Amino acid sequence: MSLLDVVLEVAVVVGVLHLASVLVFVGPDRLRPSTAARAVRSTVRAAGTPLVALAAVLAANGVVRRIGVELSWVVGVNVTGAIYAIEGTFVAAVQSYATPAATAYFGFVYVFGYVYLLTFPAIAYALREHPGELRTLLIAYGFNYGIGLVCYVLFVAYGPRNLMPELVDSLLFESWPRSQLLTSQVNENTNVFPSLHTSLAATVAILTWRGDSLSRWRPVAAALAASIVVSTMYLGIHWATDVVAGVALAAVSVVAAERIEARRDRSVGGGADSLDDGDGRDCPDDRDPRDGRMPE
Repeated sequence: MSLLDVVLEVAVVVGVLHLASVLVFVGPDRLRPSTAARAVRSTVRAAGTPLVALAAVLAANGVVRRIGVELSWVVGVNVTGAIYAIEGTFVAAVQSYATPAATAYFGFVYVFGYVYLLTFPAIAYALREHPGELRTLLIAYGFNYGIGLVCYVLFVAYGPRNLMPELVDSLLFESWPRSQLLTSQVNENTNVFPSLHTSLAATVAILTWRGDSLSRWRPVAAALAASIVVSTMYLGIHWATDVVAGVALAAVSVVAAERIEARRDRSVGGGADSLDDGDGRDCPDDRDPRDGRMPE
């Protein structure tokens, strides 16, 4: 099986989850072609700057990752020993409760659930015309990836499955060997501190809980985010220390994103009696000043 086959498998599964989630949490009326096209076009246009910034961070991430391992050995600090001194064999203790069913579940959420969790709220915000929440989400993602990339250069850290393979099993690769084709494209053995799976999952859960929309999806996002966090340790990929650092990174990213969006709202709301929709035209005064959308 090739990398393309694995990517297509993930895309199909996540696509089915998206369709079901849109029907349940957004509403089938939003799937009408004309309605969906108008909503996505206007919302994405309003979130254009954060979207471009995130794309730039991801592009830089891809470039730096190719040289990051060598660079981190030159300028970084190896913190693997320090992490092990803090928590010892905690991850091995977590794995002591492993069962085939649990391994299948946590392997699924680590790959498929993670991609779904990160992408569904963006789709939902676009379809429901919530550009403010979409902008905040994209900005928070940018902070996660940007800060995470800096940390991966500054800190060399091997995961528990690499440091103590006699105690910690690579359960993801043992249960789903072809997943290595995918994970090898986006990660290195020394890039575990902090856990970006944890930080991005926690970011979605926090923003969904604090947001004005997708209230019915909140418990799903929270449960899935918690499962992803546990999966990083259960599968032997991350230390508990990586998880704690990931949660802290999520909190910092959310606060920074919300402050940037609040500053934008004050700037736009105080500039004129009417709001600008991003392409030079005035918006009606009855638009919501929080995100520029029309009241439903």
